[in-house]
Amino acid sequence: MHCPFCRHPDSKVVDSRTTDDGAAIRRRRQCGSCGRRFSTLETTTIAVIKRSGVTEPFERSKIVSGVRKACQGRPVTEDDLAKLAQEVEEAVRSQGIAEIEAHEVGLAILQPLRRLDVVAYLRFASVYQAFNDLNDFEAAIDVLRQEQQVQAAGQQALVEEGGHAPRRSKRAAANTQAKTQTRGGKARESASAETQPAQERLL
Repeated sequence: MHCPFCRHPDSKVVDSRTTDDGAAIRRRRQCGSCGRRFSTLETTTIAVIKRSGVTEPFERSKIVSGVRKACQGRPVTEDDLAKLAQEVEEAVRSQGIAEIEAHEVGLAILQPLRRLDVVAYLRFASVYQAFNDLNDFEAAIDVLRQEQQVQAAGQQALVEEGGHAPRRSKRAAANTQAKTQTRGGKARESASAETQPAQERLL
């Protein structure tokens, strides 16, 4: 690799560290001519094939840029978008292929975007799933409603299974009742003493 300072064609690696959760290696290099140091980033590349046939390297920033448009006006942060882009990249790399259609990348975004925000999901899906009319939107909304109903039913079942109060023994109940009666008796005696005339209490 050429030195970015003097353009010398030779350099040596003085340090290497993994970054980006092991997806890349950052190398610290030193020029053999001027002695100055610089960093390089080594990573595997995935080529994205666009509709025109042109290929370009896969970049998370383009995922974030595309999804950000669908999330306009929605409660989605930049951290949420960064996590989504990372999840999409991991899904694409897990396929073990060197080239992927741009349309397939768009489809890989749908599942994590659905979990993030359903409105943004519908906006994005209308483009990448080629919605033609209102029926396509209604079908997608019906699927989302069914999923929400299933999730709500599962949560309700968990509450019903674990929400019963523990039963107390008869002895504990009797002790509680006796303590309540004792406190009640003392309270009545105190109230009776307070209602007596002051002259009687002095006798």
